[in-house]
Amino acid sequence: MEPILTPAEMGEADRRAIAGGTPADVLMDRAGRAVAWQARRMLAGTYGRRVAVVCGKGNNGGDGLVAARALGSWGVRVDVVELAGGADGGVLDRAVGRADLLIDAMYGTGFGGSLDGAAVRAAELSREVATVAVDIPSGVDGLTGLVNGIAVRADATVTFAARKPGVCFEPGRSLAGIVHVVDIGIDVGHPSTGLIAALDVASWLVPRAPDANKWTAALLVVGGSGGMTGAPLFVSHAAMRAGAGIVWCGVPGAEAATRAGGSEVVVKPLPADDAGALTAVPSEILDAVDRFRAVAVGPGLGTAEATRDAVRELVRSIQVPLVLDADGLNAFAGDADALKARPAPTVITPHAGEYARLVGTPVGDDRVAAARELATASGCVTLLKGPGTVVAHPDGRVAVDPLGGAELATAGSGDVLTGIIGGFLARGLEPFTAAAAGTYVHGRAAERAGHTGLIAGDLVDALPRALDDLTTT
Repeated sequence: MEPILTPAEMGEADRRAIAGGTPADVLMDRAGRAVAWQARRMLAGTYGRRVAVVCGKGNNGGDGLVAARALGSWGVRVDVVELAGGADGGVLDRAVGRADLLIDAMYGTGFGGSLDGAAVRAAELSREVATVAVDIPSGVDGLTGLVNGIAVRADATVTFAARKPGVCFEPGRSLAGIVHVVDIGIDVGHPSTGLIAALDVASWLVPRAPDANKWTAALLVVGGSGGMTGAPLFVSHAAMRAGAGIVWCGVPGAEAATRAGGSEVVVKPLPADDAGALTAVPSEILDAVDRFRAVAVGPGLGTAEATRDAVRELVRSIQVPLVLDADGLNAFAGDADALKARPAPTVITPHAGEYARLVGTPVGDDRVAAARELATASGCVTLLKGPGTVVAHPDGRVAVDPLGGAELATAGSGDVLTGIIGGFLARGLEPFTAAAAGTYVHGRAAERAGHTGLIAGDLVDALPRALDDLTTT
């Protein structure tokens, strides 16, 4: 995975590089020249081009000054506006108004608070001209990606040594444009947080063995309630598209099971009350669990007390890897610690509301820290859903998904994600890589479906193409 460093970790890496014999001005020169080259590429030449560089007073501003000198040496006409010199809106307007490109070198990843003065005007002007941000768009929090007020909107961001969380999470992710990570000679070591890449996922999804049969990658799904049988079926069909060889889908009620049948998924009836809520997990299912390589529990189950008790019994007894979602998670509201007693590895996939019910506090601004907290509390691989989905292992490893956005905010999308992860667990992936690969493939399927009005069924249909993309990466 591509390394992600927090601003504090990046600062420490800088200090190590300088202590190791690379002078600070050499690092600044390399960084500024990298920015200049990106500007040159975006300008598609130098003759007759004009650039405005807006500089702050720290290292970020120093990088901007180096970029300005490099561009000037290539024949680009450069206007430098330094905030420390008391620049006003009129100076900025004149410089940017005649520029082909704006370089934002105002504030770096250590910035906190909100832009003020001329920096606000520069952020406004970035919406009117092609813009390159140095390290991170000014106004974006380098740790969280959040913005207080206004921030620069860049077409490209040149960042050094490693990505920072601020360009991985919204709104910073969208404001950064295309992120270019440049090596300037700083050793980042082996950070515990990384960005999932297509090559990572392709390496995790090994082909089936030549002697495989359908039970080699079997998945059991338990979900549904009165009027909610679609959820476990989305899980089941997504799992089969993700590579599960056979899927049994247990739904409450004989009539519901009959209606849900008729496809590749084997549907099994579970005990239900008059409202269609699960009341128990029959011995037939418990006795059969060992035939499956993985189990998915939760979507559509509801929150009836009997259902909650049945889910907790099932989760305690399953001896194979489990993905727990939706009402499966709600059965452990306020009691995430109970999941540590699970006899086999577990992936939990909460959205913000489910997270708050499990932990008792909201996600907060730092999504990486929040996912790590729940992973530690539950002993489970935790997939915290949302823009910039985070996968955290109890040992501290974290993977951040670069794909997926508002198009995935549609009913059933989370059920499809659960099915993909369940399918990957059934294929034998270990839980952390199954979750990381699952969220990446989920986002890639949304891209492949590619239209306004995306629905969950479109994601299932797009999975073969999304997976084919990875085999040809």
